[in-house]
Amino acid sequence: MVETDASVSSAWLPEKRKTIRRTAPLLLIGLLIFVAYLYFFVDIPEMLITIQQIDIFYYSLAVAVLLLNLLAYSLTWQCLLRSLAINVPFKKTLLITWVGAFVEFFVPSESIGEDVSKSYLMTKESGENTGKVVASVLGQRIISMVVTLIVLIVCSLSLFSLQYDIPALVSTLILLISVGTAIPLIFILLLCKKEQLSHRLIDLLLRFGVYISRGRLNLDSLRSKAKNALESFHQSIEILSKNPRSLVQPMFFSLVSYFLSILVSYFVFVSLGYTVSFVLLTIVYSLSRSLQTIPTMLPGEIGFIEIVMTSLYIALLGPQAAAVSAAATILTRVLWVWLRLPLGFIALQWIMRRGLL
Repeated sequence: MVETDASVSSAWLPEKRKTIRRTAPLLLIGLLIFVAYLYFFVDIPEMLITIQQIDIFYYSLAVAVLLLNLLAYSLTWQCLLRSLAINVPFKKTLLITWVGAFVEFFVPSESIGEDVSKSYLMTKESGENTGKVVASVLGQRIISMVVTLIVLIVCSLSLFSLQYDIPALVSTLILLISVGTAIPLIFILLLCKKEQLSHRLIDLLLRFGVYISRGRLNLDSLRSKAKNALESFHQSIEILSKNPRSLVQPMFFSLVSYFLSILVSYFVFVSLGYTVSFVLLTIVYSLSRSLQTIPTMLPGEIGFIEIVMTSLYIALLGPQAAAVSAAATILTRVLWVWLRLPLGFIALQWIMRRGLL
């Protein structure tokens, strides 16, 4: 176990007061945008009545399923870590995953904040080469993207085969998201496969970093560190690619995590006395999850994702379901954002106070 003092442990996090000052106005803007959307497109009194009639039992089941989802998501990463001989207790993998969920709230793109924080903390904890740890994190991201793409395509085709009347806007969005997920996925796989290409990309990024730092960074030193990390990264990727069986368990837990994510939405709707097709829930979740990676500068994509989810539910369920669509969206986001946020904060405090890093 690698010990660090509080100042070092917090070096990767924004300074607290500055973070709050920067986040609060953006959070308020996101909430105001969503409220304005509700004012024009949803019967707010009806929505509030719907929320008041919530069945606590089924909503509690949604909370339990969300916790199981975090567990399955952490197991996906744990399996990849073990495949690369990074031996860390699952408890710490789970804690670092929760911290990643906390950090992503303050970063304008979900994947950036989560993956960087997880890579940093796991490197500190395990003492392994950064490139090796990054390979496990990127492997989890690739598996997640593949699962999202496959599930979205399968569910969309099933609706077409059943001759379900999908609105043109939703069909277009499905196509754009599918292509928009496939292209970066192919690019990431190329970077993993082509070592020379990844070296060129990193070198360009380093040059840019040195340029904007106005000479404060040492390019040669950074190149040396990057070279060692990239060599370890590609060696780790090669280990995974030469042993396909090592990917079976991560893929399984990723699918379980995905299923549980959709089950959260299902129980939220049931708690409101409304049953929705699992396929429709899957499409809304897949689209909103993919759009959540778009940097909007809004913390937790608050406002943006709520509007996307509500609009998709209304488009697929009909205008008569506007109130329940908005209510379900709010209650679902309460779980995904406002429940995970304190859990991540507690995990961060536990890591720093118990000296786990």
